[in-house]
Amino acid sequence: MVKKIPMRMCIVCHKMEDKRDLIRIIKTKEGEYLLDTTLKANGRGAYICKDPECFAKLMKTKGLNRAFKENIPNEIYEKIQGEYDKYYKN
Repeated sequence: MVKKIPMRMCIVCHKMEDKRDLIRIIKTKEGEYLLDTTLKANGRGAYICKDPECFAKLMKTKGLNRAFKENIPNEIYEKIQGEYDKYYKN
C-alpha cells in the first residue's frame, strides 16, 4: 500500500507541493505568529515555498493578511523575517 503524500498550496505562488517542502507559519491560540519548523505545532497554518523570491513577495504584498484574514502588524512580519533568515537563508 502506497502512503499518501500530504500536499499544500503556497499562499504566494499557489503551487501545490509536498507539505514537507514548504515553510509553515502558524497563529497560536494566544495570537502569536511563528515559523513552525516541526510542521506539527498546534495552530492555524499557512504555507509558503522555501524559495527566497516567494518569501520576499510574501513580505512585500503582506500575504499573511489575506491568509489569516486580519491585519497583521509590521513587527510580526519583521519577526518572521528574522526566523526565516535564521533557519532557511544560506
